[in-house]
Amino acid sequence: MTDRWALAPAEDGGVEFAPLGPGGLLTGPVRRAADPAEAVRGLPDVTRWVWRSTAETYPRLLATGVRVERCYDVEDAETLLLGHEGRSGEPRSAAAALARLRGGPVPPDPPQRSAEPGSQSPLFEPQSVHLPLTDLVEVYTEQQRRHDATAHPDRMRLLTAAESAGMLVAAEMNRSGLPWSADVHRRVLHELLGERYAGGGEPRRLAELADEVSAAFGRRVRPDLPADVVKAFAQAGIKVKSTRRWELESVDHPAVKPLIEYKKLYRIWVAHGWSWLQDWVREGRFRPEFQAGGTVTGRWVTNGGGALQIPKVIRRAVVAEPGWRLVVADADQMEPRVLAAISRDPGLMEVAGRETDLYQSVSDRAFSGDRAQAKLAVLGAVYGQTSGDGLKNLAALRRRFPKAVAYVDDAARAGEEGRLVRTWLGRTCPPAAGTGDDASEEAGIPVTEDESADRQWAPGYASTDARARGRFARNFVVQGSAADWTLLLLAALRQSCADMAAELVFFQHDEVIVHCPEEETETVVAAIREAAELAGRLTFGETPVRFPFTTAVVECYADAK
Repeated sequence: MTDRWALAPAEDGGVEFAPLGPGGLLTGPVRRAADPAEAVRGLPDVTRWVWRSTAETYPRLLATGVRVERCYDVEDAETLLLGHEGRSGEPRSAAAALARLRGGPVPPDPPQRSAEPGSQSPLFEPQSVHLPLTDLVEVYTEQQRRHDATAHPDRMRLLTAAESAGMLVAAEMNRSGLPWSADVHRRVLHELLGERYAGGGEPRRLAELADEVSAAFGRRVRPDLPADVVKAFAQAGIKVKSTRRWELESVDHPAVKPLIEYKKLYRIWVAHGWSWLQDWVREGRFRPEFQAGGTVTGRWVTNGGGALQIPKVIRRAVVAEPGWRLVVADADQMEPRVLAAISRDPGLMEVAGRETDLYQSVSDRAFSGDRAQAKLAVLGAVYGQTSGDGLKNLAALRRRFPKAVAYVDDAARAGEEGRLVRTWLGRTCPPAAGTGDDASEEAGIPVTEDESADRQWAPGYASTDARARGRFARNFVVQGSAADWTLLLLAALRQSCADMAAELVFFQHDEVIVHCPEEETETVVAAIREAAELAGRLTFGETPVRFPFTTAVVECYADAK
């Protein structure tokens, strides 16, 4: 029996499904079922389901208790293939792909809906045009041909499979939710912000800090309005361009200390305050909507809830259920290890294969034991800090690890020239894409006030400046390849947890959290280590590069770091 079946909604409200053979062609009659769960339950667990959209189909299966082992997401594959073909931004829906294939008018994509707290409905509005199963199979068959036409078909197929697996993980995480204690959260808010005032105004501590800021300037100033603060400093004879912390800390004025404290607490009140708790936490779980592959680099985003930006102090509310633990795993120095694997630089691969700290090993080779300088150099090479001290550091790095530096230099040059740039597996950066990164500040590169991880990596966040495009492309080949690796890590870890009570409940960039019974913690820790090793081999082939994790078994997320 074939292990690949297509599944599509039928016009009568049921579903159609049929077996597929080599090349994606139908190998048997189209069958019918009352709903997706009936179709899936009737076939072996190893079946790979080919469907239009995981975000639309899988939550409905999970709601009936049906878990799918493997899938192929046609619309996600279309996104990856369009990017590889230099056509990023064209409509990605299955209906659009069919129209392109047949030479007809291409419909626009349906809009993404706004997040709804507690909702388990699909991220995207249902397609207005019904797509029969035979049409879906026609699109799928053409996608198989397009995979074969890429420069590295096996890698591209692996990327498509990995991203489809990531979509399954995201849907399951959305269903399970992150364990969350509302009582602890309320206590934390009271400790930080004080009493709440009637009418929804600022809590006591924010009101006190606002008064301190105003007193320091000698007039009423709204610390929540950056323009008002910049104006107040100007009237005090101090010129600041923004109210970012790194800029304020360079200013000698009595308003700085209460202003920085106000900004920190105000962000918590707005982003994770009492209203957020009421909206997003239900039955002891925080359920954001994770969206796999939501950015140009392949990094995940959330559609509401701010799950990827939980402050450490709020993490005190992430508490395992009684008798359970949180296994929190954080990839160690992922970017330079990925750079070693994709550049095939012998020296950097040797360093990245050691048990010892990578930055310290780099510093011993190129920076006379100065670990901080070595870290700045490596991150500067990845993120584009190539002026001033960054230029000197890059020169030292180039002498010791020439292939690694040349790899990101070549990517930057391609970006500046408007050429396509790809990850190791084939994810493609369009010629004009975002230019920022939330890790830029770690490399000493300031970012603007309104940049955030979700916005700056989103497709369509465009820059026409050639140097900025080059800087982004330099970063893309590393961050994007890291995102590809983490998808395979998640897929392997999901498979390991399938026969346990353990559940994947959180993921962001280089960190994953598994919630499991206490007796399963050792097994989960081992599974994470094995999944990282397997993902490294699958993504980059056989290299000496290791991808270790720092793993903590805790009852509370805040205790992990």
